[in-house]
Amino acid sequence: MDETEFWKIIDSTRERAEGDPEEHADLLVERLTELDPDSVLDFARHFEARYNRAYTWELWGAAAVLFDGAGDEVFDYFRCWLIGQGREVFEGAVHEPDALAELLVDFDEEIDGDGEELGFAADEAYERLTGTEAPDLGIPPPGAEPAGTPFDLDDDEVLAARFPRLWARFGPG
Repeated sequence: MDETEFWKIIDSTRERAEGDPEEHADLLVERLTELDPDSVLDFARHFEARYNRAYTWELWGAAAVLFDGAGDEVFDYFRCWLIGQGREVFEGAVHEPDALAELLVDFDEEIDGDGEELGFAADEAYERLTGTEAPDLGIPPPGAEPAGTPFDLDDDEVLAARFPRLWARFGPG
């Protein structure tokens, strides 16, 4: 599976889910079970590589603005959700997290931003197809700390200065 096919699967299932992250995950599992197990593992590798690539201080800061604070778990699920938004949003956000102010049509922290189930879709599909757990993907995990320069994720002044467009649109207050 190449990168284009990976994103086509993400996009087609997201569009059918009409913005519902849980429905998106269910549709993704259904779609992946139409593939052979090796293709599901290829999909999982693409997903995991992007998930790891999004492990940056800057994206964590953007998540902190969107959620008015973001702990480890929230940031993990946010990265899965970000992949689920498709190539344009994902790549734009990785390149410039503040661009999420323009890339996101809307953001409701009650329903958006939590892609936990998307992160498990390939594993679930593989298990359904084979009756066994997915093997190790052979992708090294990210470092213990996010990439980039650390900053205080709880300091509103820092967040407003680093993400002025995102803060103006989605910041607290």
